[in-house]
Amino acid sequence: MEEMAKHGEIGRAAMRAGMDRKTARKYAKGGDLPSQARGRLRTWRTRPDPFEEDWPEVVRMLETEPTLEAQTIFESLRERHPDRYQDGQLRTLQRRIKQWRATAGPPKEVFFPQEHRPGEAIQTDFTWANLLGVTIGGEPFRHMLCHSVLPYSNWESVTVCLSESMEALKRGVQTALFRLGCCPVFHQTDNSTAATHHQLGTSTQRRFNADYEAFCEHFGLKPRTTAVGAKEQNGDVESLNGSLKRRLEQRLLLRGHRDFESAEAYEAWLWEMCQRANRGRSKRTAEEVAAMRPLVVERLVDWKEIQVSVSSASTIRVKNNTYSVPSQLRGETVQVRIHDRRLEVFYGGQRQLEMERLRGEGHHWIHYRHVIDSLVRKPGAFARYRFREEMFPTLVFRRAYDRLREALSERRADLEYLRLLDLAAKTTETAVEASLEALDRTEELPLAERIRASAPEEPPEIPPLAPIEVDLGAFDELLMEGMKG
Repeated sequence: MEEMAKHGEIGRAAMRAGMDRKTARKYAKGGDLPSQARGRLRTWRTRPDPFEEDWPEVVRMLETEPTLEAQTIFESLRERHPDRYQDGQLRTLQRRIKQWRATAGPPKEVFFPQEHRPGEAIQTDFTWANLLGVTIGGEPFRHMLCHSVLPYSNWESVTVCLSESMEALKRGVQTALFRLGCCPVFHQTDNSTAATHHQLGTSTQRRFNADYEAFCEHFGLKPRTTAVGAKEQNGDVESLNGSLKRRLEQRLLLRGHRDFESAEAYEAWLWEMCQRANRGRSKRTAEEVAAMRPLVVERLVDWKEIQVSVSSASTIRVKNNTYSVPSQLRGETVQVRIHDRRLEVFYGGQRQLEMERLRGEGHHWIHYRHVIDSLVRKPGAFARYRFREEMFPTLVFRRAYDRLREALSERRADLEYLRLLDLAAKTTETAVEASLEALDRTEELPLAERIRASAPEEPPEIPPLAPIEVDLGAFDELLMEGMKG
């Protein structure tokens, strides 16, 4: 405009302003600045409305079923008037329906921002963390995070779990409470099966589980849940789930790798990441802590104990999954402690073994050491053994069996392989595996006699350790020094 005022030449003014001559002519003719022209609302149509004739019918359909999508309505119109409508007109209908819903459609649900009070509640939610790509000892780690948040300050705590179980909920919540050292009034969660169950005679209302109510009573918490299907009522922890995982993803990128020595080491790293975020919330967290009750109760066990009978196959059933146990326990009743990530088997008050807890239902975990003695005595059972595939602890053992099958009869190959497994159970699996690899390189048949010659006869013994003697007198001296000071 300044250039036009100087000389009135549109081409020269457009060149100085760095725009096309036609664009400059449009602005010069309209008299508006570009910013003003962009804000001007167009109220006229540039082409005829193709849905004008059928629009009353579209409105009736929307009034009858407000959730109908434009795609469905468009397909219905095309079925009745195939020559009137083309694919490219769907977007026009979508815009018209969007405008109708905004001006004449049914009222939409309104969400009301809530004002949180310091120390009033702690919210807990479970979220999958598989997309982080974390590995434990090089193996992919499928897991969830039990995420607890104080809504007023956004202070957060997180623990690792495998499912939305009551054991995982108890462990996650009380870990957060003991990290805080104090307790709010309410504990709020969604309608997960860990905390609630369906009430008989109703399809929507859910009641708290007895275990969950007892847990809240122990800590003096009042249980509170969201309405069914209303996750937004747990909004603080829901929104922080996403920001937590984005923050963890960035920290893993800085870390340079995603592998951890153990699940415990990974969880310690997670808490360190939470602590870093919580430092920026320290002022409001202090307000929360000042408004809470001190935590004066002891920590509850985060496992459930059940009694299970050991079957004739030397297996037990826990949560609809099958696990093997040492054959000496066949026919006995054992106590099983169910943790979120593992199981412990006790007999006579002594722990017999520990294994990783299986996810879901209908799965099995069978260890060859528990059944190999009987299989060697009954080699004919190996061919159709239900858990036969579990008898190959590594690919090296599987290759050895395949080589035996190629060279020997099925029965002889089964017997030779079972003897290899028996040798691995009575010596060490790694030593037998190393011998099998050596024979594989020389293309010799992996017979048990050849492996026995190179494997140690007995497994290494753990040397006895002397008990640690604690001199309590040192603590007395330390106390006396403090009193003198």
